[in-house]
Amino acid sequence: MKRVKRRLSYRDDLLALTAFVAKDKPGAAAKLRLAIDDQVSNLADPNFPRRKGRVPGTRELVAHENYIVILIEDDATVEVINVVHSRQQYP
Repeated sequence: MKRVKRRLSYRDDLLALTAFVAKDKPGAAAKLRLAIDDQVSNLADPNFPRRKGRVPGTRELVAHENYIVILIEDDATVEVINVVHSRQQYP
């Protein structure tokens, strides 16, 4: 199992997207936040699916149909950098 480290930038992104969704659907926002963070926790398992990132040296986790988590990893650690909307221009 790998150690999952969440950067402050990821936490900020997650709070911002939760606040945005909560404007119209507060209950859905809380569920979305938990669902995404649960998927991130699963990254401790090296066999949990992720794909090659758009930026060299990164990997991506499709945590929800609309949200992609950007990460970097080595043999021992998964560092979660950001969460972006799937339609967002990234990088």
